[in-house]
Amino acid sequence: MADRVMYVKPGCPYCQHARDALSAEGLEWEERDATANREWRAELMEHSRNSGVVPTIVAPDGVTVGWQGKG
Repeated sequence: MADRVMYVKPGCPYCQHARDALSAEGLEWEERDATANREWRAELMEHSRNSGVVPTIVAPDGVTVGWQGKG
């Protein structure tokens, strides 16, 4: 089971950059489309301090809102 959750929206280029970076690091994650499920959208809003920014990645060491990497 993955210890990370990444909230995404379809077609989001920043979400793809985050996917690529996590994959390159050999990390696993559960992906949740925030547009497909009301509960997941509510979780995204909670974790992103009501900003709704994707990707939002929830990991054991904290929450990352938005894509801060290069790509």
